[in-house]
Amino acid sequence: MLDINKTETENKLIIKLAGRLDTNTAPELNKTIQKDLKDINELIYDLSELIYISSAGLRVILLTQKIMSKQGSMKIINTQDMVMEVFNATGFTDIINIE
Repeated sequence: MLDINKTETENKLIIKLAGRLDTNTAPELNKTIQKDLKDINELIYDLSELIYISSAGLRVILLTQKIMSKQGSMKIINTQDMVMEVFNATGFTDIINIE
């Protein structure tokens, strides 16, 4: 299960994810991204409550990074240790702004 909470102000969008970002839930996040990023030039993923991410979730994050690199900036904040281990192992820490 994945909860997606969005807060938008002007051209800034904060997406807070809670639960698991995996094969079953990644399509839901992808649909949200495709719909909500149109006029956004700053995107923040808050992963303080994300407890698991799979390769399907990583693909959505990477797709989001590609979109945002053309229209603004993206960063990830408040990453749980388990998710950060996945980012480190996959090299995401080298290509995505993670605070």
